[in-house]
Amino acid sequence: MVSFSSLAILGLNLAARVSSTILQNGQVRKTNFPDTRINPADYSFTTYPANATEISYKGRWDSKHVSWWSAPGIKFGYTGKTVAITFGNLTDNGVLVGYRIGGLDWMFTNITAGATHLLVSPETPGSNETGPINPWTFEMRVSNWAYGVQIDSVHVAAGEKLVKIPDFGRRIEVIGDSLAAGMYTTYEGLSSWAYGLGAGLGNTEFTVTAYPGICAADQDCWGNPRGQVHQWFYTSDTSYRASVIHGDDPEPWDFAKHPAADIVVINIGTNDRNEANNVSTEAYIDALTKIIEGIHGKWPKAQVIVMSLWLGFYQSGNTYLPNAPDGWVKEIYDMVRWFNSDDYLRNPIIYDGVTKKTSRTGKRAKPFVHYFNTTGIMQHNDIGPLWHPTDVGAVKVASHLQQFIRIKFGWDFYATGPEIFHETLYWNDEPNY
Repeated sequence: MVSFSSLAILGLNLAARVSSTILQNGQVRKTNFPDTRINPADYSFTTYPANATEISYKGRWDSKHVSWWSAPGIKFGYTGKTVAITFGNLTDNGVLVGYRIGGLDWMFTNITAGATHLLVSPETPGSNETGPINPWTFEMRVSNWAYGVQIDSVHVAAGEKLVKIPDFGRRIEVIGDSLAAGMYTTYEGLSSWAYGLGAGLGNTEFTVTAYPGICAADQDCWGNPRGQVHQWFYTSDTSYRASVIHGDDPEPWDFAKHPAADIVVINIGTNDRNEANNVSTEAYIDALTKIIEGIHGKWPKAQVIVMSLWLGFYQSGNTYLPNAPDGWVKEIYDMVRWFNSDDYLRNPIIYDGVTKKTSRTGKRAKPFVHYFNTTGIMQHNDIGPLWHPTDVGAVKVASHLQQFIRIKFGWDFYATGPEIFHETLYWNDEPNY
């Protein structure tokens, strides 16, 4: 059995390199990621800069158009049958990205820093199809939580153009750690339950502000120098590359320039709960409380869902039982009850993670904090050997959360066909066994 400390060390070692190897039940899965690099001098393009208004950035990107956190992406419409992207030198060399046209399946390629990649051509499967999505849309997402890309420019065929695609009318943000970031799922961020939640609802903008090893409490946890009570208020995550690119002066996230989330899902505390990080119950609940107060301060109309923690399973005799079944269950639930108490709602407290100040709003609030009990959603075989959800486990968590949101807030499901999770088509058509 791998200990949590061994897991953290392994996770940090994996973050030190980019790899395209995918293991499936311990076996290497065949991958055929094409080399999409081209010499742009061989093509005739219409070129758009990274700050073109036609390009919609999904998730958190900084002022240099560098991506951060889990599953950030871009999306735009285009005419013609050609899309190429030139990536800046702040791209992590070899990072795997998923990209697709319309609602078709994801394709993958490894990106070279400073190179131009031809991602759509007349030979791309589906390029010669017509409708029902018009104009054609292009979407790209960074698969890994530890790496990022920098957009330098976007190209279409000469005489063609990019088309601005309006944002969807509802928004979700997930705040978390490795469990939300997609660590150890097949395509990491693009196989995580957090991505599956946002994409699975359909017609929903979503951001996954999650990073492996991070605590809620503002202290070093598994090499992350700050906790989410601090880092959520900033554009970049707690990775080593963030310290290289931003140094000691990270960019605060400009909440005023970005639309507010309607729903915020919080799943964090597994790293705080680990004895190796020495976070007290009081420090954890204080940090989680401040995260919620910060959300309410930045987005007063947002609904907050706090998930209970899951900490894996162990074999006990002839069955399996959950690890550390307490998992601060009572403390988290009591905190949710406090947020919904009349004492708090009469004069809510808000927190600013940049100035570290708390203040009273002076305005009565409606209840906005909700509790989501994860007990029973996953069983022991939904947790991989390194303590994180398998692809199937991630699908189960996302599906249950979708139903919770539909029942609680009346959100309809709009995803009715386009692929969400890639390569999860498992089936058996052999009846004689």
